[in-house]
Amino acid sequence: MGTTTTTTSLDAGGEDRVMAAAQQIVKSLNTAKEVREDMLLIFSSFDNRLSNITNLIKKDSDSTGVRFDAAEKVILRWDSSSSNPDASRHSLPWEDSPHEAAEFLSAVDEILKLVVDVSIRSDNETMDRAEAAVQLAMSRLEDEFRLILIRNTVPLDAEGLYGSIRRVSLSFAANEGEIDEEFESFGEVDSVRGCFHERGASLGDDLCVDLINADAVVELKEIADRMIRSGYEKECVQTYSNVRRDALDEYLVILGVEKSSIEEVQKIDWKALDEKMKKWIQAIKITIRVLLSGEKRLCDQIFNGFDSIKEICFSETAKGCVMQLLNFGEAVAIGKRSSEKLFRILDMYDVLADALLDLEMMITDEFLCSEAKGVLSGLGDAAKGTFEEFENAVKSEASKKPMQNGEIHPLTRYVMNYVKLLVDYSKTLNLLLESDEHEEDDGLQSEDSELETTTPFAKRLLLLISSLESNLEEKSKLYEDGALHCIFLMNNILYIVQKVKDSELGKLLGDNWVRKRRGQVRQYATSYLRACWMKALYCLKDEGIGGSSNNASKVTLKERFKTFNACFEEIYRIQTGWKVPDPQLREEFRISISEKVIPAYRSFMGRFGSQLESGRNSGKYIKYTPEDLENYLLDLFEGSPLILHHMRRKNS
Repeated sequence: MGTTTTTTSLDAGGEDRVMAAAQQIVKSLNTAKEVREDMLLIFSSFDNRLSNITNLIKKDSDSTGVRFDAAEKVILRWDSSSSNPDASRHSLPWEDSPHEAAEFLSAVDEILKLVVDVSIRSDNETMDRAEAAVQLAMSRLEDEFRLILIRNTVPLDAEGLYGSIRRVSLSFAANEGEIDEEFESFGEVDSVRGCFHERGASLGDDLCVDLINADAVVELKEIADRMIRSGYEKECVQTYSNVRRDALDEYLVILGVEKSSIEEVQKIDWKALDEKMKKWIQAIKITIRVLLSGEKRLCDQIFNGFDSIKEICFSETAKGCVMQLLNFGEAVAIGKRSSEKLFRILDMYDVLADALLDLEMMITDEFLCSEAKGVLSGLGDAAKGTFEEFENAVKSEASKKPMQNGEIHPLTRYVMNYVKLLVDYSKTLNLLLESDEHEEDDGLQSEDSELETTTPFAKRLLLLISSLESNLEEKSKLYEDGALHCIFLMNNILYIVQKVKDSELGKLLGDNWVRKRRGQVRQYATSYLRACWMKALYCLKDEGIGGSSNNASKVTLKERFKTFNACFEEIYRIQTGWKVPDPQLREEFRISISEKVIPAYRSFMGRFGSQLESGRNSGKYIKYTPEDLENYLLDLFEGSPLILHHMRRKNS
């Protein structure tokens, strides 16, 4: 009896274990429902303890059906085309109730889980309902995905981004003055206002902005996950790319970059094109470093775990705005070349070269990267070609109207300020010119020993300035007055020297080059003294006067003083109108004249002045004291013509 009781107890415990095992089998068997039922019935025939297994099958099936019905009901609730009175077409779950949003996502998860469950896969009717529910859910999620993207797009703060870019303003211009028509077409520079060239430094490495409100990113990821797991990745990517592409287009408009064909860009006048080029330069920096970087980060967050989809999505999103920027760059690269465009083209080249490195790290679209490299190459060719145009223009500029007062020619000012700014682009120009150096270096033969560097850009600068000097030499021949010829060359060479010495040009051309030009300035000053004051100084020599200082011919003395006075007054009348702009050179020049003229006049006066002062009308001949002359010399080279009036007359 006791034994029987024990056996019954063991049998009951064993049945519990068998039932538990049977339940596990129900869940784990990966076979059709009918097959599972047959197998379990066979198992049950071995022992009456398994007779309840068929109930498990029914219970499992009933549970799946209940879960499916509940999930389907939640999804159908949001079917705007359904006759279900609970369905709403006016709002979506995320807009009104986070709880309902979570319920909807859970329903989607449940349907997706049940679709792969073998218990319903053999039931065609249930599978049809499941597929319809998934399709409906994906349609609704796609709409919600789009709406969240649109409503949570962050407006672009262009002013704030521009404020993050440090700006350096440089200027170059010809001085005020009359410019010959040929030179005007060469330079296309407003000689009064000048041209202003702005270079924007790069954005800070840590600058980033949120393109989508951070709270919405989690919701977008949840939706994307469901759509991709449901096989709707194409619709998800398309929706995302369309919305974000439109947002990037709007951002470009805010940054001042509008869609224009190549033909339209090439018809724009220079002033308007210059503004567009400046905006393009800033837009490239902001678009690549901030906007696309932000888009890349956004794709990484929303499509995390789906690498290939993430790459496709980013490429499709970025392609439109990048191609729009590249189209403008291409239009500039193939446009008409003129010297004032060079700095902007170099800026465009530099910024695109930097951006290309970032773009290649972000994007795997070979076509897009290839297009960017092509535009970069085109801008490089345009820069080289424009520089060559400038070199040729300097050589061939042939204005025939001399500067009336001998001062600095507008061509000199333009060229030297132009090349002074070009030094900022030495690295880029060396790279571009390295494979394009002139084979013929004849023009450098006399200068080779002066070069302290042999970079391609330094060689081209040396040739360019040599062309300028040759051009100025030709222009100096337009002056009939030999003294003014010297003043003109002295002024212009000194200006060139100062621009070289006071900038990075000095490092490129070297100290020997500067010393040689300073020597030329001194030579021109000496030549001026000979050409201008020789006749006046001859009047103050003893030769030809006859006799000693006590019995010199008064007739000859009167003639000498009279001739000297006439020479001095003529020089004063003309050369007060001449211009030596540099104050230090002007002062040194006056001193050198004074050192030649005043001692000679004082000595002549000391030896012979007394013989005329005692006679009648002596003031007619001895008009000026040495101090008078010294004061009058201070009026020379100011650019304002004056006439000497007799300040004193002795014994008249």
